[in-house]
Amino acid sequence: MSEKKHLILVINPGSTSTKIAVYKDKDSLFEEEVMHSNGELSKFPDIMSQQKFRGKLIENTLDKNGIRLEEIQGFVGRGGLMKPLSGGTYRVNGKMLKDLKNSVYGKHASNLGAVFAHEFASRVGAEAYIVDPVTVDEMEETARVSGIPEISRISIFHALSQKAVARLAAEDLDRRLEDLNLIVVHLGGGISIGAHRKGQVIDVNNAFNGDGPMAPTRSGGLPAWALVEWALSGKLSREEMNKKISSQGGLTAYLGTGDIREVKEMIKNGDQKAELIYQAMAYQVSKEIGACAAVLKGDVDAVVFTGGIARDQDFIRLVTDHIRFIAEIMVYPGSHEMEALALGVLRVLKGEEKSKEYAP
Repeated sequence: MSEKKHLILVINPGSTSTKIAVYKDKDSLFEEEVMHSNGELSKFPDIMSQQKFRGKLIENTLDKNGIRLEEIQGFVGRGGLMKPLSGGTYRVNGKMLKDLKNSVYGKHASNLGAVFAHEFASRVGAEAYIVDPVTVDEMEETARVSGIPEISRISIFHALSQKAVARLAAEDLDRRLEDLNLIVVHLGGGISIGAHRKGQVIDVNNAFNGDGPMAPTRSGGLPAWALVEWALSGKLSREEMNKKISSQGGLTAYLGTGDIREVKEMIKNGDQKAELIYQAMAYQVSKEIGACAAVLKGDVDAVVFTGGIARDQDFIRLVTDHIRFIAEIMVYPGSHEMEALALGVLRVLKGEEKSKEYAP
């Protein structure tokens, strides 16, 4: 008798789009990204008030692809900003929904992921889940110490992406993830680099609001006292400072664009500043990888790259020229988030993994 196949609805809300997919076990039946214009979103005072608007678009996408909610067994949303927790697949419960709806740990469009998964699952009496949210925290205590007691280093990174490609690397190495030490590098609008020891991310830069290498839209770590003087100068408001660090820093600040393709075109046209900044970003990524190698005491099975910039072979070459001595290089370009969400739920539905509970 053939094994039962599971239909899984995947919902990934972003700041300007909502990604929707349906998987049949490991196979994608369809994946669509519905874009939202500034005009559409400006009508809403906050992210949660967009629920009805985005929800209708999700329903329309399912109808267009001939999918009925009654056919679906698994419902999963992108995990938003919530309390620090270990990696894994979590059942959406009342406490989680309360924290996300009230933005207890921060405001972000991804907070809608669990809300949508629960909304659609409840219509058919099913459970809803999230997988590896950005606040996955498996850091060792020594990694939290900053140098000032009032400030601790925190774990906010591309956990879903990093954990997904770590599993892919383990499969390709024909090893168990729990037996491997990996350095995983997510190269997107933000850049996060994690030291994975036996499946746990024991150290990682805060890619959300300023740490590690600069990125296309983020400043990365900055000289501390110069930053303090700038912040106290009164030239910028708190909100403006936040934007400089988290959305208007890095390549965007230096070159006016965070699109790596545009930067490459600038370099091709002889822009020496663009070439310097491009090389500097690769240099900083290399330094962070080296730091993770030290965290793992040099015992590294592979350095794994993923994200949109991983498609840029020139950038990967610049980085690997610095770090190829550390371990084998493995590259998985692009985004694996939708697949990772589906597979996280599939493991639970098939009894291969137990879901976790979000507790107060």
